[in-house]
Amino acid sequence: MAASLIGAQRMIITPGDGPTRVVSPGFVRIEDGVITEAGEGRPPGTPDVDLPDGLLAPGFVDLQVNGFYGYDMVDADEAGWHTVVSRLPETGVTSFLPTFITAPVAVQAEALRRTRDLLPGLPHGTRVLGVHLEGPFLSARRKGAHNPAHLTDPAPDAIATLLETGLVKLVTLAPEREGALEAIRTLTAAGVLVSVGHSDATAAQTAAAADAGARKVTHIFNAQSGIDHRDPGVATQALIDPRLHPGLILDLHHVAPEIARLVFRAAAGRVVLVTDAAASAGMPPGTYDLGGEPITMPEEGPPLRADGTLAGSGLRLDDAVANAIGLGVGTAAAVDAATRVPAGLAGRPDLGRIAPGAAADLVWLGPDHRARTTWINGQEAFGGAP
Repeated sequence: MAASLIGAQRMIITPGDGPTRVVSPGFVRIEDGVITEAGEGRPPGTPDVDLPDGLLAPGFVDLQVNGFYGYDMVDADEAGWHTVVSRLPETGVTSFLPTFITAPVAVQAEALRRTRDLLPGLPHGTRVLGVHLEGPFLSARRKGAHNPAHLTDPAPDAIATLLETGLVKLVTLAPEREGALEAIRTLTAAGVLVSVGHSDATAAQTAAAADAGARKVTHIFNAQSGIDHRDPGVATQALIDPRLHPGLILDLHHVAPEIARLVFRAAAGRVVLVTDAAASAGMPPGTYDLGGEPITMPEEGPPLRADGTLAGSGLRLDDAVANAIGLGVGTAAAVDAATRVPAGLAGRPDLGRIAPGAAADLVWLGPDHRARTTWINGQEAFGGAP
């Protein structure tokens, strides 16, 4: 159902002149899919939807989704895309970047063209903001689940080929590779967000990447050089550099709870919660696909390659927010890390906030912070409002 006036017992609000905060109660007015009013207190008039408990938050924005519900995004057919965009609202995600992992540049380019042709036919559901290319410009020493046979330097012709469709919005690369700094400058000039990841770079090399325009770090502490008191690496620079936004897979498997607290404290206001979800996410234990390689989803924990390497996650973004809150991160900061911060990095200030002028992408979270109802452009995409 379309909701023109929502009242909530507890709500996130992002005023234009101040920080994100929790208000109780609060209300949102929507016209033509856009928020026209958001305020504290009971709504002026009778609400069309009245939320008696839980939390009304902006719709979540996930910048790293390899797959979900049995489909790997890089080679999903039309039915697979329909399934993913139709069902991601179950997790509170209203916008995402499908992520294509390492493959030959020609294969990635073909996947981008195929995706471009599929997008116009997708149903109403989670917004596709573009594509995240995680590789092939990565370090062989920090390859993680990526196929080392396809890793390569970011040559100018490769970058040009990948930019042809206009779909690429985020590229993860290792700045220590030959030509990487020039590639960062080229990508940034083209409006592409650059993230340092799968990298053995020093802190100084990571800072040089930020000088060239990089603004994010992919899944901090995973597949990257870390914190050493005499040899600081990518993770160190991610925590201390105000230009960089560390992505964090908060499934409590990829990083320990203590490390997650460290990230939120050291990089306050810069953390980006991501799922790094693989095709196994939302599915029962079994064998699935990630970038053409088999992965196994166990009964407990994240999916794995045959050699035991972590291969994405089975995480939901609403669970990541719940985990952050459970670790003592404030509710507003936890929600910001899944909404306002990633939306801003993606160049979409109209998303990830409850404020006048923003898209009416909203999620009603239950007391356990699981999504109960999700709206996209003010239209119900999942669940049922009371």
